Amino acid sequence: MTKFGPTKVDLNARLIFGFAGLAVVLGAVAFHGAPKGPAMFEIIGVAAVFFGGTAIRTIRKLIKGDFSDGL
Repeated sequence: MTKFGPTKVDLNARLIFGFAGLAVVLGAVAFHGAPKGPAMFEIIGVAAVFFGGTAIRTIRKLIKGDFSDGL
């Protein structure tokens, strides 16, 4: 375990945030339809990379056990 860095609770909150963000983006696209033009890249691309990357990185840290013990 690392001495510094996010605790397991922090990582779980980060994971929930990542999945919630992906759900909001998917819900907006489902409700309003897929955007056209540059908005397609901005809304789907950037948001999916940000929230998906957050979720993936957090899952990897949780699986490896790479989190602080909260001391």
